[in-house]
Parts: sequence; structure tokens; C-alpha cells
Amino acid sequence: MATLMNTYGARKLTLVKGEGSRVWDDQGNSYLDAISGIAVCSLGHAHPSIARAIAEQASSLMHVSNLYNIPQQEQLADILVARSGLDSVFFSNSGAEANEGALKIARKHGNDKGLKNPKVIVMQQGFHGRTLATLSATGNPKVHAGFEPLVEGFVRVPFDDVEAIKTAAAEHDNIVAILVEPVQGEGGVHVPADDYLNQLRAICDQNEWLLMLDEIQTGIGRTGAFFAYQHNGILPDVVTSAKGLGNGAPIGAVLTRGAASTVLQPGNHGTTFGGNPLSCSAALAVMSEMNDELIANVSILGNTLIEGFKAALKGCDSVVEIRGKGLMIGIELNRPCAELVDSAREAGVLINVAAGNTVRLLPTFILTNDEASELVNKVSAVIKNF
Repeated sequence: MATLMNTYGARKLTLVKGEGSRVWDDQGNSYLDAISGIAVCSLGHAHPSIARAIAEQASSLMHVSNLYNIPQQEQLADILVARSGLDSVFFSNSGAEANEGALKIARKHGNDKGLKNPKVIVMQQGFHGRTLATLSATGNPKVHAGFEPLVEGFVRVPFDDVEAIKTAAAEHDNIVAILVEPVQGEGGVHVPADDYLNQLRAICDQNEWLLMLDEIQTGIGRTGAFFAYQHNGILPDVVTSAKGLGNGAPIGAVLTRGAASTVLQPGNHGTTFGGNPLSCSAALAVMSEMNDELIANVSILGNTLIEGFKAALKGCDSVVEIRGKGLMIGIELNRPCAELVDSAREAGVLINVAAGNTVRLLPTFILTNDEASELVNKVSAVIKNF
């Protein structure tokens, strides 16, 4: 371990095998995976069709670069456009890269309109990545610390506060876009008002701004719709996706509509690995499995888990709120609770703590009824013992 840069602190578990919603460590211990690689392995581990697609593609052509046409990339773009209602796609390697692409679109869109120093509205407690631009857009001072000077050009407002955005519009004449997560994940699983995105769409239309949605975590079925904005019946101008898109294969995407689709021209943006045959083949296999019935069940399963936790934790003084949308669930406690990660692991469940005081659960979409009951019972017991 000494040869690895210490960017993750002490890691107490070595996972060597996975199947479905379970993983095993190098000692043979089994765990119910309720974090899914941080919302990545939505279809579970070692999914047969995804493993087969990767193996078959690796045996023919893994990578050629974007100097050439890539059929798998074109097929995947067609599917994403059809399922999103947007117009075009750029493929990257990760969510942070996808958000970088979105920010470049916003910047160039503003400069093309003749605006000096174009700015993007972002949210407090938001999280968009750890590159210099995306950490600057992120609304967490801890992420900023030590990396100053930050990238300029961001106006920060509270999440789920439409009036704050209207105030920002009155105070700045060079805003070009809003970048927002439909549900804040790293910030503690915060779900906004039902019409929040609709109001943001109206504000962007009124001011000729781009509405850019960071769906890195909420997208590809996680909230019970293919993209979370589809709950609201709107179309954004830019959507970023990653995580569940490849079920573990590194791939990200920037989806655009209308004027946002023509902002970047040859020479403005690019990537060596983004959208290569291997990652696109994995994502195509994900798309073939990610049907409407499975996504609809995400909402049902999520509601079942939330109601189960509310019943199991009723009267527990340390619980502030249980909230979520689909299979993004947060259990906020009244004090920091990072130690619950270890307690849950000892009980045979892998969880995560977001924002310091919120147990975050991002289970697979293929969780069985028995596994759902196990998750509620074990995590509730850990919280009660806290």
C-alpha cells in the first residue's frame, strides 16, 4: 500500500468477488452491497450479459481513438438520444469529465454571445467532481481547501431556492447557465420541491440561459425514471451522465439539445479514450437490460425501503429525517456518523455516509425482497445501536 498515493485514507476491506447484490472479501466474508460502487453497479455485480459483451468486444477491438468512426459509439448515442429526448451526445470517461464538458459548453456559449466572463449558477452543497473546474463548481468548502485559486465564473445559491436564483439574475448580467443536480447525492440526498426543475426551466427560458443537469448519480434509472428530469416533463439543454451508464465500465456522456448541440466544434473539445468500443459495448449491454419495467420497479422498491426504515426507526431520537427518491435514500442523523460505515460492515452490509451525518444507500436495482428486508433490518439495528 505504501506505493499508492494516500488519497483515500485507510481502507479496511479488500473485495475480490461479486454476484448480484452481494460481494465477498479476501477472507471469504459476504456483504450485501447497498452502495453499488457509489451508484454505479445498478444491475449488480458480474452481470452475465455485460460480462459477455465486454469479453466479446475485448477479443476483437478494445480501442481505436476518436480519429475513426466507432459503430458502438453511434449505436449508444442513438439510444441515449431516443431515451432522453435530446439531440446529440459527446462521450467521456467519467462524470467529472462530463461536467467539464458541460461547463465548457456554457463558457463558449456565453463567449459566442459576446458576454465577458460568463458565469454559471451552481448550488450550495452540490457536488460535480474533483477536477479544478468541477471542484470549483462544487458547493463544499472542504473540497476546495488547498486548491485555491479556484476556477472563477460561478455564482453560488442555496439548493431548492428559486427566489435566490431570481436575485442572482438581477445582480449579474453575465449569467449563461444553471448547473444543478436533480437530487443532491454527495450533499446528503436532498430532494427538492416537485416543481423545482420546472421553475428553473422557466427562468432559463426567460433569461436565455442553458439549463444543465448533473445526472451523474440520478441518471440511468436511479430515481425511477431513465433521467430524473423526466419526472417533471421538461427538457434540459445539457445533461451529464456516467456512473450507472456502464455498470462499472468507465464511461461518461454529455447530452445536448438545440443551440447547446452546436457550441463545440472540431478542435474545441476531445478525448483519447472517451466512447471507445469496449466502454460503449458495456453501456450497450446496460441499455438492453435497463427496460421500463425495471426502472418502474426502482420507484416501488425505493418506496418500500423508505417506508420500512420509517417503521423500523420510529421513535429513534438520533434520526432527523428519512428521505429519498427511487433508490437514492438518505437517513440523516443528529450528529456525525462516519463510524456507522464500520458498524454496518461488521453486520454484513456496505453503506456510505454523505455530508458527515447522513447514511446514504444506493442499492442495486435487482435487490430481492429478502435482501430489501435484510437491508432495512441490519441498517436500522446499526443506527439504533449508534
